[in-house]
Amino acid sequence: MTAHRIFAMPFASVYPAYVNKAERKGRTKAEVDRVICWLTGYDQPSLERQIDQKTDFQSFFAHAPAFHPNSSLITGVVCGVRVESVEDPLMKKVRQLDKLVDELAKGKPMHKVLRQ
Repeated sequence: MTAHRIFAMPFASVYPAYVNKAERKGRTKAEVDRVICWLTGYDQPSLERQIDQKTDFQSFFAHAPAFHPNSSLITGVVCGVRVESVEDPLMKKVRQLDKLVDELAKGKPMHKVLRQ
């Protein structure tokens, strides 16, 4: 089975879409960064370094310092796919991030987005 093409895509090429989606709905880039850092364990400087280096999605998640233990609480449908039913571990992480950004853009309070 071939890897999905998003795995080789630079995270930096998708990151602006995440920010734009959130900002169109009145949220901020800082909130998007907070969600990404919460999920992956990156701090702000290391997140920016990943973006500047144009790290692909596979490496972005492989080098994530500490994938949040509450990530298993991320459920629901994003892009027509039920997040909790995704079998490929890397694709599941991509979908979880998509879902968090989606919830942020839909106005969900930050404490609920971060499963606190």
